[in-house]
Amino acid sequence: MYDVVIIGGGPGGYVCAVKLAQLGKKVALVEKEHLGGTCTNWGCIPTKALLNVAHMVDEVKEKSEKYGLDVKLNGFDLSKIMAHAQKSVMMSRKGIEYLMKKNGITVYKGTGEVLNPNKVRVKETGEELEARYLVLAHGSVPVLFPPFDEVEGVWTSNDVFTMRELPKSLLIVGGGVIGVELATFFSSLGVKVTVVEIADHILPYEDDDVAEELKKALIRKGVEVLERSRVLKLEKRENYEVLVLDGNGAERTYTVERVLLAAGRKPNIPDDVRALGVEVKRGIVTDATMRTNIENVYAIGDVRGEIMLAHVAMYEGVVAAKNIAGERAKMDYSAVPYVIFTNPEVASVGLKEKDADKTKVKVSKFPLSANGRARTMLENIGFVKVIADRETDVVLGMSIVSPFATELIMEGVVAVRNKLTAHQLEESIHPHPTLSETILGALEGVHGNPIHL
Repeated sequence: MYDVVIIGGGPGGYVCAVKLAQLGKKVALVEKEHLGGTCTNWGCIPTKALLNVAHMVDEVKEKSEKYGLDVKLNGFDLSKIMAHAQKSVMMSRKGIEYLMKKNGITVYKGTGEVLNPNKVRVKETGEELEARYLVLAHGSVPVLFPPFDEVEGVWTSNDVFTMRELPKSLLIVGGGVIGVELATFFSSLGVKVTVVEIADHILPYEDDDVAEELKKALIRKGVEVLERSRVLKLEKRENYEVLVLDGNGAERTYTVERVLLAAGRKPNIPDDVRALGVEVKRGIVTDATMRTNIENVYAIGDVRGEIMLAHVAMYEGVVAAKNIAGERAKMDYSAVPYVIFTNPEVASVGLKEKDADKTKVKVSKFPLSANGRARTMLENIGFVKVIADRETDVVLGMSIVSPFATELIMEGVVAVRNKLTAHQLEESIHPHPTLSETILGALEGVHGNPIHL
């Protein structure tokens, strides 16, 4: 008899397991494939490994001569690039396996089938696990829909990590996070990339000026970006023939070696979970403690269909664990960082300008081109934008387009989460010369007095 059985060993599931064990609970975790879930094995980790390669290629191609370095990129070995990604995956996976052993968590390899709120069967072995609590952490799967599921060989993001050779041309359907990150990787290695996005601009959940800045960088890398556009028809011949309706209402035909559908992911909710009686809307519905409508059943991560990010799943796992262990904890989604590892990187937190009441906020932007550290790095595309409450000066949101934006955004996360004012952050001495001074410049601009602009 376990205190808790968790189905799914992704970021939410394994973090929840560790936290429960730390709180003195006897925990079993059922994972049908590899520990780490999508993030470790098919998403965050291998993608970033590939993007690090892309960034290095860009540095050599675009900056070495300007730096006075006689360096030429004579080519690359795709097998070694993919091996680097897989090594990153294996090291991360092994790290999670170590955490399971260290914390005394019993791991069952197989498909967890829910029999009732207190019993789970491992499908492949027939073992039945009883527990007082059940945590559903089934994760998500790539979205696949017509005509893309009707044509042989269309890639999802998962397929990228099993490729043995680069295509000469690639059409990516979807200009969200997955689409623009993979466009960055492939274009850096010389693939002719076209991105088709149905919304008004790529990165539709970000502000238009953020998207426009990244679009500028992608175009500079040779990527063709089609916004307000959609695929009308797809056929597989020797190559793929793709009929696209562009934003001006004109039809265009593209002949490409590969098509990649990057239209996001959807919750993985199997029939046995639905039969349990949990409420399902976009995904499994929970309250702020991560509990479902069934008292001893919790759900965390992508299976909820809400904010489908690894770091959100991790914290939901911690909150669920605390509540199961008798502590009081609730999720606070007010300061969730969104990070995109393109070149330049993109990050944001809190309120977006497009969602703000312009009469109640102050918006300040500071360009990367005015930053001394950026000049030493030969970087000039990007900015920091701060949104603050007009009356209280509290920082409500921050967006960054910059090298290392994914690291810089934590200043904004801490500010939004703790309701710090622009003046408080401005009074904190920022080191010089650093990219963090772009944040300082934007904070100064909230009061109309940026020193370096």
